[in-house]
Amino acid sequence: MGINNIRSIGYTAVCVFCIGMLFSFAPTSKRSRENREKPRVVNIVNFIRLLEPRDSSITEDVLYQTVVKQVAIMKKYQLAGTFLLQYDALMDPRYQKLLKSLPHDSFELGAWWEIPQPLVEKAGLKWRGRYPWDWRANIGFSTGYTPHERELLADVYMSDFKKIFGYYPKSVASWFIDAHTLNYLYQKYHIVASANCKDQYGTDGYTLWGGYWNQAYYPSKVNSYMPAQHEANEIPVPIFRMLGSDPIRQYDNGLGTGRQGVVTLEPVYKFGGGDSTWVSWYFKEFVQGEPMAFAYTQAGQENSFTWAAMAKGFEIQMPLIAKLRDQHKVRVETLAASGKWFKDHYKLTPATSVTVNNDIDGSDRKTVWFNSRFYRINLLWEKGTLRIRDIHLFDEKLPSVYEKKVATSNECSFFTLPIVDGYLWSDKERTAGLIFQAIVDGNETILEGGSPVITNPAIGKLHILWPLKAGYGNLTMDLDERSISIRTDGKKNCKWLLDMVAADQAKLPFTKIGPEKIDCNFQGMNYSLKALKGFFQRGNEVFKIYPENQTIVLNLASP
Repeated sequence: MGINNIRSIGYTAVCVFCIGMLFSFAPTSKRSRENREKPRVVNIVNFIRLLEPRDSSITEDVLYQTVVKQVAIMKKYQLAGTFLLQYDALMDPRYQKLLKSLPHDSFELGAWWEIPQPLVEKAGLKWRGRYPWDWRANIGFSTGYTPHERELLADVYMSDFKKIFGYYPKSVASWFIDAHTLNYLYQKYHIVASANCKDQYGTDGYTLWGGYWNQAYYPSKVNSYMPAQHEANEIPVPIFRMLGSDPIRQYDNGLGTGRQGVVTLEPVYKFGGGDSTWVSWYFKEFVQGEPMAFAYTQAGQENSFTWAAMAKGFEIQMPLIAKLRDQHKVRVETLAASGKWFKDHYKLTPATSVTVNNDIDGSDRKTVWFNSRFYRINLLWEKGTLRIRDIHLFDEKLPSVYEKKVATSNECSFFTLPIVDGYLWSDKERTAGLIFQAIVDGNETILEGGSPVITNPAIGKLHILWPLKAGYGNLTMDLDERSISIRTDGKKNCKWLLDMVAADQAKLPFTKIGPEKIDCNFQGMNYSLKALKGFFQRGNEVFKIYPENQTIVLNLASP
C-alpha cells in the first residue's frame, strides 16, 4: 500500500532470475480442468493520483509517465487490466486522452475513491486538508464526511466521469469505503465491483483487521468490512482484497510492535513483488494451492511510487502472469469482469481457502487460510508443529462506527470479532495462538507431525489430514462454513488438547469461560464460542479445549 513508505523504497537494481527456470512446472490437462472449475483470477489494478504532495521530486509529469509505462508493459504482454482514477486525475486532459485511447475490450476505467480538494469543493463542501490531496482518514476518505456529503461527492464524480467517458464506471475501489457510500453507488449507479486494502495493522495509519482474508466477499449493509451472513443484509457488490499478501509472512510482520510491515505482490518491495524468487514462489502456490471455490490476487501499483521504483517488479511479474495465462493456469481480467463473474456464481459469500503447501527454500512452513461468511481461521505448520494462529467471527449486526459518524482521527480502524489473535495478543517473548498439545506421562508437550494433506471433498468443505508422529496416527480437520471438527484416529490412544496462550498484557475479549461455551465482548458486541463436542476449561494462561472421544467440534457461526 505504501502511503508513507514512498521514500523508503530502494531503487537499487537486483538481478532478475530466469522465470522459466524458477517456474518450470508444465501444464496438465487435469490442472487446466481444475482451473476452469476453480479459476485462479488475477486483476492488474493500477490507480492514478494527479499529484504527490509528500515528495517534491514526484511531479505531476513523473506520475503521468508512470501510467504511460504501465500501459506500455501491459500492452506488450497483451494483459487486460483496470485503471482507477482519483477525481483530480480524472479531470486532467492528459489522462483523459491517454485512457480514451485504450482498447475497451481489455482495459477498464473506474474510480479510485480517495477524496481530493477539487471534488470536495465542486460538491459545495469546505476543504479541510493540508494539501490538495490529503491522505488522512478524516479528509481523504469517505469516512471523513457525513452520509449526505458522501452522496454529494459520489454524484459529482459520477456525473463528471460520464461526461468525459460517456458511461458510469463499473468499479469503485479504495483502501476503505464505508458501506453507505458503497450501497449508494450500487443502487444509483449500478457498480458491480469494489476493492479494499489487505488485512493490516497500523500500516500507514490504516487498520483493517480480522476480515475475510484475501479473495472476495459481500459486505454487510452496516459494515463494509464485515461479510454479511444473509442475502437480505448484504450489499450485492463483491469487495476484492487488494495487494496480494504473503500468506505466511504478512500476518506476523512486526510481531510485538504496533505497526505491521508489508510483504505483498506490490512490485516496489524488495522482498515481495520486486523479488523474482518470491514472485515465482507466490504464483506457484497460487496456482497449485487448494482454493475451494476460486483463488484471487491483485497485481499492479499506484502511480505515487513512480516507475523508477516499480519497473523491476513489473518486468518480473507481467511476463510471468502472461505465461500462466497462456498456459490456462490463471485468468487475467478486469475488476469489473471479476465482479460480474462473482455475482453470477454466488448469491452469498462462498467458502474459500488460501493454501501454501511449500514455503520458499530454507523454510518448512505451510499455511491454510479458510474463509466463510461466518468466520475465518488460519493454521500454521512450522518445524513439525501446528498452531491455530487466528480465528475471527463475522456478524452482520456489528455496525462500523463510520456508518453514521464522521471520522475525526487521521487514522482509521476496522475490526471483526476475535477468538484467536496471533498478532495482537503476542509480544516479543510470547506468541499467541491455540497450540496442539499431547499429554505424555501426565505432562503436556507439543504435538508433532509431518506434512499435511489438504483437499476439498465437497463444495464449501475443506479436509486436512495431518500425520502425527509417535505412532498416534492422523489428526484430521474438517472445516465448513459454520464449524470446524478436529479428531485423531490412531490405534495408539493419543491424549491431546488445544491450549490457548497469549502475552500477559494482551487485551482479551473473554468474559466467561464455561465447559460448553466461552462468552466474549468486543467493542460492545456480545458473542460466543460454543463446543458442540469437547469442552472448555480455564487454563494456566487463558483456556484449554479438551476432546470428547478424541473429537472437538466448534460452532463458529452466529445464530
